[in-house]
Amino acid sequence: MKSLFVILFPLFLISCGTTNMVETSMVKEPNGTERVNKKMDGTTLVSGAKHLQFTDTKRIGEIMGYLASDDLKGRDSGSEGIEMAARYIEDYFRTYKVAPYYPEYRDTLSNYRKTSFNVVGMVAGSDPKLKDEFIMIGAHYDHIGIIKIENGDAIANGANDNASGTTSVMELARYFGTNRTNKRSLIFALFSAEEKGLLGSKHMAKRMKADSLNLYTMLNFEMTGVPLRGKDYTVYITGFKKSNLAEVSNKYAQENLVGYLPTAREFNLFQRSDNYPFHKEFGIPSHTFCTFDFTNFAFYHRVGDENELMDFNHMATLVNKLIPVVEGIANANTQEVKIN
Repeated sequence: MKSLFVILFPLFLISCGTTNMVETSMVKEPNGTERVNKKMDGTTLVSGAKHLQFTDTKRIGEIMGYLASDDLKGRDSGSEGIEMAARYIEDYFRTYKVAPYYPEYRDTLSNYRKTSFNVVGMVAGSDPKLKDEFIMIGAHYDHIGIIKIENGDAIANGANDNASGTTSVMELARYFGTNRTNKRSLIFALFSAEEKGLLGSKHMAKRMKADSLNLYTMLNFEMTGVPLRGKDYTVYITGFKKSNLAEVSNKYAQENLVGYLPTAREFNLFQRSDNYPFHKEFGIPSHTFCTFDFTNFAFYHRVGDENELMDFNHMATLVNKLIPVVEGIANANTQEVKIN
């Protein structure tokens, strides 16, 4: 997340996550029968939005284990480490039939001094008319690299910020690339140079606007590695009152999945992540899904932002609950998500 919170962190509490596996099991329908669906990749999906089990703790942990490893040296924009991350994401997209949106998946930034690029894939929609409307699902995959030594460590691994959001986008891309259940077209964008001032998303928003992309909405993911505590919802969105996205999301999730965090408005988080350039350029509903609430994570932009503190079970659950949300928005006959 773009720098904002440094002065607040002495007040933060450490939140250690669990790494328990998400188990897939039969769930009885109200009439007493058991029903299980099989998707094209062999993944078991239990009928009903609340029981979807697509990803799990093991897979989330494998992706996070690479993206936030010391080998990537904190994924600073223009570095060898972020190049390794980009190749990993590209291979993941290729494996799960997510096509390149730009040649070789890469969108080279024009507004940063070091050679940097966004990684952008696409799953075309299945409906002859709706496929010309695009939904973007994004996150930044860069972090801040090598920083001041703390407890003998100088690598800012960026597990929560933002390997977590990147992993969420990659798993959503795997689902739709494999199953192709979307009528509208989906763009999966991983941005570079967010930590330099949202440069990757600013560059791409301007480029896509110049190309007259028919962009319907932008769903961004930022710092989703640890769960909220003491809330009656799982995730909040920035700019909650700017559209009806929360209402639409909760309808498809069949629960109170998305809530309102007053602190997000207080610190104007709506303008501090990669959703904002697309809101500014296109005037469309553009929001960030986040589970960092200023009390549940103490290592923002510090070397302690490591996988050991991430809750992979929480991350897998969030992705599983959001699949019906994205699917519902992508397949509705009309554009339900609207600016207030």
